Amino acid sequence: MIGIVDYGMGNLLSVYNALEMVGADVKICQQASELKDVERIVLPGVGAFRDCILNLKNRGFIEVLEEMVLDKYQPFLGICLGMQVIARRSFEGGEHEGLAWLDADVVRLNPQDSSFRVPQVGWNDVQYSQDSPLFVDLPPAPDFYFVHSYHMSCDRQADIDATCDYGGVVTVAVRKNNIFATQFHPEKSQNYGLQVLQNFLRWNP
Repeated sequence: MIGIVDYGMGNLLSVYNALEMVGADVKICQQASELKDVERIVLPGVGAFRDCILNLKNRGFIEVLEEMVLDKYQPFLGICLGMQVIARRSFEGGEHEGLAWLDADVVRLNPQDSSFRVPQVGWNDVQYSQDSPLFVDLPPAPDFYFVHSYHMSCDRQADIDATCDYGGVVTVAVRKNNIFATQFHPEKSQNYGLQVLQNFLRWNP
């Protein structure tokens, strides 16, 4: 059973449908206690970092997420804003504390070439770690769909699982122990995105 965290800011239906398409048994979890019954957790997200953290806190998700992901090592997938909130802090609209699961900050996209617009909206090629179990069976430089103005800046190179070029190198996937997260939207990235979701279902970190 895959549990999708419903904290009021996620693109739940598209994530739900994509996971079903790759054969997952999916459950949308509106209560934090429901996460204790699932085997894998997906945290999607659309919107602002500060609001995301507040919603997770106000709905009681943070404590249970930390128990299930950090203590019980359940496989975790963060998507877009769901990736950014696992950083220690974000500079979106001020400075805000994150979950601090990774030694990383969330900073605004700052392309060196002014022809690159912010936000990045659309498809972009991704370069991934060759040993990554989450990109198995994908061709070199597959393209994925993005909508974002901020991105994760990691302290540790080892945590970076994939990057793209958007007027400079941008981290677009991270992996640490049982935690995997993508800045792109696998649920909106057609066959390549579905392959990433299928790989997540098979992943045994």
